Amino acid sequence: MTFARVTLGRAANPPARPPLTVLSNRTSVRLSSLALLALDAALILLAWVSSFWLRFNLDVPDEFSSMAVESALLAVGSYCVVLVGMGVHRQVWRYIGLSELRQLAIAVLLASLLTAAAVLMLRVPSFPRSVLLLHPLIVLMLLVTARAAWRTLFERAVLPTGTRPILIVGALQDAADALRALKGSGHWHPVGIVSHLESEQGRSLQGVPVLGTTTNIDSIARSVDVRTALLASPAGSEGRSEVLKYSSDAGLALLAMPRPDEWLRTESVGPRRIELEDLLGRVQVQLDAKGLSDLFAGTCVLVTGAGGSIGSELCRQIARFGVVRLVCVDVSEFAIYQLEQELREAHPQMQGMYYTANVREVERLHAIARLHQPTVVFHAAAYKHVPLMESLNEIEAVHTNVLGTMNAARVAAAIGAARFVLISTDKAVNPTNVMGASKRLAERVMQAVASEHPGTRFVAVRFGNVLGSSGSVVPLFTEQISRGGPLTVTHPDIVRYFMTIPEAAQLVLQAGLMGQSGQIFVLDMGEPVKIVELARILVRLSGKTEQEVPIVFTGLRPGEKLYEELLANGETTEPTPHPKLHVAKTDAFGGVNPEAVSQSIADLGVEPSASALRSWLQTQVPEYTAR
Repeated sequence: MTFARVTLGRAANPPARPPLTVLSNRTSVRLSSLALLALDAALILLAWVSSFWLRFNLDVPDEFSSMAVESALLAVGSYCVVLVGMGVHRQVWRYIGLSELRQLAIAVLLASLLTAAAVLMLRVPSFPRSVLLLHPLIVLMLLVTARAAWRTLFERAVLPTGTRPILIVGALQDAADALRALKGSGHWHPVGIVSHLESEQGRSLQGVPVLGTTTNIDSIARSVDVRTALLASPAGSEGRSEVLKYSSDAGLALLAMPRPDEWLRTESVGPRRIELEDLLGRVQVQLDAKGLSDLFAGTCVLVTGAGGSIGSELCRQIARFGVVRLVCVDVSEFAIYQLEQELREAHPQMQGMYYTANVREVERLHAIARLHQPTVVFHAAAYKHVPLMESLNEIEAVHTNVLGTMNAARVAAAIGAARFVLISTDKAVNPTNVMGASKRLAERVMQAVASEHPGTRFVAVRFGNVLGSSGSVVPLFTEQISRGGPLTVTHPDIVRYFMTIPEAAQLVLQAGLMGQSGQIFVLDMGEPVKIVELARILVRLSGKTEQEVPIVFTGLRPGEKLYEELLANGETTEPTPHPKLHVAKTDAFGGVNPEAVSQSIADLGVEPSASALRSWLQTQVPEYTAR
């Protein structure tokens, strides 16, 4: 029996012990902290002696010399107790900054008060009170000087021969953060700052001078022999768009600091190549995080078209807000597979359901929704490529964009979803092509279904082109640049609104949280961008010139407009609590009969003539003008 107890005792898992390397590291850190504390103590002692020395004009009488020696232990002990108590000895001197210096100053103040209290309590006879005032000032000066000297020596010591010179572009307020990051990286050597503010010319920051303005960046780069510039200004600032314009002739490689989400990735530890989003992006979208968390946390959400550019970003954003189950539906097997792999790795705690299904098959869609009972449905499934839908595929645009929306909306109402959000487009406004007209009809159908089912809140969100989305000009231009050009632009005056994929998805989520049923939200897309300027930007970002990669104009394609609109003729907008979201004032609940629309589409047949389909669309969408 005793033997059994001994055996069981040996079989029990002993407490885990830290590896020897961890113990060694901890010991090294403790020894380093003790050494720095000892150095501080020596400087405090030196300051104590120096304060007596200064008090008596460099000639300390014998009786006060002995007093200084006898009371030194009291002063040094008081300071060491406070420094240790406040954790000053744990500071890393080579990365010392303002926060550490503030901590040090507070510690010195408290220690001086403790020392003064001890001296007064002990009633040291004839103690010179001015020493108690001089000592903390000298201590602070010596301790700060030691730390500053240590950091200076470290920065010079870690500057390897392989460091590369770089210009910082931005106002001093923005350049300060970039300089701290660069000096700690050990890979870059800032040689100057280029600011767009005239008032900052001739000044310097952390020893780095302001060499000139953005308009002179070409000549500045040549004068200091620099081939790289770091954009420190935030997205949407005045200086960013000018930099590319004036830096192209200098052949500067442009870098940017990692975005906030990129700081979480181990590989994003320093400047990165600048991307198109950095130049065309605007101030980051402000989300009602609490409202979205309340909407999504612990619920089930269904997304159609989940494998597409907007749909997949919606899934990423929704997963951040703690949904219990995310149901992803897409007709593309490969797209839904890619999304599954990404979300399983990024959100292992979330239950993801991945379906290959077509929104045109209402029974399949209803079966999926009935099984999972989603609280919110985002309908992103659509055909959106204007030229493809303009010829040979017109009926497909109608079936997917109109009937698919009708199916998704009715399914959401049938299973009692709280909200339904339709992803629409600016091409639905005064449409001149089949795709835009089908999306406008989809909006009207959604509003009609909303009038039939008051228990579900139905809204639509219109926005323009999304940077980097499938079928957009950016991937096309990138591919053409990789082949050596030329870049094909339809017209020199064609303009479009642009928005980044995350920004568009976040505003869709925000719109889904707001408003009344049947409303159509319009996003603030900022200023429109000329497509030819976009092409030139991409050429310059690739490190090439327009001579190497020419731009050619091919003429407007069928159904294409020179400019897009976010509001139809006669439409106005109403403000919302969110500055980037507005409500379009349209006809109440669309004015169409979903059953009649469905029947008339069926009457068109499988392969209607292009003219017949366009004529039918004009009866459903009076503002549609075929081109």
